[in-house]
Amino acid sequence: MSNAPKRLGGDWPLDDVVAGLRAARQAWREQHRAHEPRGRELPSTEVLDGIVQGLRGVLFPLRLGPPTLRPEAEDYYIGHMLDTQLQALRQQVLLELSYASGADPSAQAAPEMLAQADQVTADFARELPTIRRLLDADVLAAFQGDPAARSVDEVLLCYPGIAAMIHHRLAHKLYTLGVPLLARIVAELAHSRTGIDIHPGATIGPGLFIDHGTGVVIGETAVIGERVRIYQAVTLGARSFPTDEQGQIRKGAPRHPVVEDDVVIYAGATILGRITLGKGSVIGGNVWLTRSIEPGSHISQANSQSQVPGLV
Repeated sequence: MSNAPKRLGGDWPLDDVVAGLRAARQAWREQHRAHEPRGRELPSTEVLDGIVQGLRGVLFPLRLGPPTLRPEAEDYYIGHMLDTQLQALRQQVLLELSYASGADPSAQAAPEMLAQADQVTADFARELPTIRRLLDADVLAAFQGDPAARSVDEVLLCYPGIAAMIHHRLAHKLYTLGVPLLARIVAELAHSRTGIDIHPGATIGPGLFIDHGTGVVIGETAVIGERVRIYQAVTLGARSFPTDEQGQIRKGAPRHPVVEDDVVIYAGATILGRITLGKGSVIGGNVWLTRSIEPGSHISQANSQSQVPGLV
């Protein structure tokens, strides 16, 4: 008699694999959670992706909405799509609030949690006109800043930096409204498609132009002013990570750069720590900078290695 493991459905040891995966899940849950899951507790990446795509059409109906949409039907389309997507968003907000509180997702949500989900969703909806105006400034900055751009429509339809900013403007509002997991999912959807990694906590003023974009990293506590231009492979990162008495990294402390208005950062520059790039400064390609610079500074690889006027 063979001692080979039992095989089901073909030549695969399914019983063994299922048992191994069960053991791995149980080990993880014992280490990281105080209770067993009772169903789908987490928000859905797939649902949030659909919500974002719907909201793109709400924000720019004749450019990112359905191809058959006509101007006379814009308001009808926006009202219908907005109601549909906000209903879906409310459910995702409720999942995050339930998960964060440790409540049973299969049980009836408490009235106060339902009210909070309603409030978050309503507050998010009220911000959409402001988000549209911020995105208009981003699109215009890209058009004016790129001599290859033939129209603002080309920028909106084709530029990965604009796609990333649409996601970021939505994600940042969710982040500030207290649903950071939803915000991070929305941000990572853009990251996976554009190669641009913007943490939803980053504060970004109007008129940001991310040219080309691949490899750009903008950290959680970064603050970016108005009319800033950033090229590919730029990092606005942290220089160090302070820890507590147990050696655990402290969360949320300001650790990323502050970039003032009208700064240009060329490709490959790495800007680290809670430093300030003064208004109107220009950072050359491949510069490594860990010191604040005064307004109007011009930093190249040559002078970034030594103390020069403008470095403080």
